[in-house]
Amino acid sequence: MGFLGSEITSYFESKGKKIGVLDLELGHDLSDEKFVKEWFSKNKSENLINCFALNDHVIESKKSDSFLSIQLTDLNDYFKINAISLFSVCREFIRNQVKGKIINLSSIYSLVSPRNDIYDNYEKNIGYGMSKAAVNQLTRHLAVHAAPNFLVNTVILGGVKNSQSKEFIENYSKNVPMKRMASPSDIFGLLEYLYSDKSNYSTGSEFFIDGGWTAW
Repeated sequence: MGFLGSEITSYFESKGKKIGVLDLELGHDLSDEKFVKEWFSKNKSENLINCFALNDHVIESKKSDSFLSIQLTDLNDYFKINAISLFSVCREFIRNQVKGKIINLSSIYSLVSPRNDIYDNYEKNIGYGMSKAAVNQLTRHLAVHAAPNFLVNTVILGGVKNSQSKEFIENYSKNVPMKRMASPSDIFGLLEYLYSDKSNYSTGSEFFIDGGWTAW
């Protein structure tokens, strides 16, 4: 499920919400269209929060390559998980319900380029930002074509503090107007708003939680 997905799940469970968790560690392969179709045909929900993504920071033993040297198969992997599988999940959620709300988590790197000095002067894999930009467009398309019964929005996140090195946290934070990384608790309030009745006229929108990073 990943760090952020676990934090979001724990928070909403503490609020008495019933959460249906989809996790690769539980055998849920969201790149398997047959599995996705079967799961959503049997499981209903008012809201869908999509946290899953392939991100090169989770591959600790591998430094990202320059865009000049990466393999095209690497790009395929990013788009398969971050865009195509996401589309499949959203489509089956919509297909199997009368109405609902979808929240897709995206990244500041869908809009701006990563800074190499934060990543030990290595270049973050271009496939991550390209595929996250596809998330933003997917949200806009579904918001229009699944309206009015389905509301679809994107939350664009900056870096969330987890177990990064002290050096990384310091280098990242000095580029943020708020001078720190996000904590999971910074995200919960917006998610609560987006799945509540208070957001019933919000769709196709991008909501930023980045400490002002993209305002530079």
